[in-house]
Amino acid sequence: MFTGIIEAVGRIQKITPKGTDIALTVDSGKLDLSDVKLGDSIATNGVCLTVVELTGNGYVADLSTETLKRTAFVHYQAGQKVNLEKAMLPTTRFGGHMVSGHVDGLATVVSREQTGRAVEFWLEASTSLAKYLAEKGSVTIDGISLTINAVDGARFKLTIVPHTALETTIEDLSVGKQVNLEVDVIARYLERLMMGDRAAQQTGEGGLTMAKLAESGFLR
Repeated sequence: MFTGIIEAVGRIQKITPKGTDIALTVDSGKLDLSDVKLGDSIATNGVCLTVVELTGNGYVADLSTETLKRTAFVHYQAGQKVNLEKAMLPTTRFGGHMVSGHVDGLATVVSREQTGRAVEFWLEASTSLAKYLAEKGSVTIDGISLTINAVDGARFKLTIVPHTALETTIEDLSVGKQVNLEVDVIARYLERLMMGDRAAQQTGEGGLTMAKLAESGFLR
């Protein structure tokens, strides 16, 4: 589990093909690895990765085909900057929100505008994820815990203050760029819970629909 508060910005040193998978070598920059051991988790641009090797100035992690399919890592190259956060401890200050490091999909930057000292971004998620986006709710973009300031269909607005821009990779985002998106984990569990016993039925269909809500008595 993570908080979405970025501890350091690292850089991909090497991407090594392993059949249909890859091994990722990351220079962890200023991230303190003194308490990291093999098997520990580090959120790398919002993706929970397991450390399989420590290199002295960073770590190596394996990425499966599933991870490559669901995240923007499939487009990354050596030299790419990445946001880093070690897994939280029971004593960690909870500065962001509950982040699992399990990416739900991609979002695309559709606009960027300077507003005073802040930068406003509008991003667009897939239609299947739009229902999880709520004004003043939380969302994780490339591992960064952020507040949604407005929603318009599958589009949502983020306001980035100077400190966040300075301490993360978000300053590098431009129109057309894709980012890793993780919705609020509580929203995901609530959706499943509202299905009640019907959640055990194998329908071959994923997600909650308006028809299912009406059938369950939630809509009049």
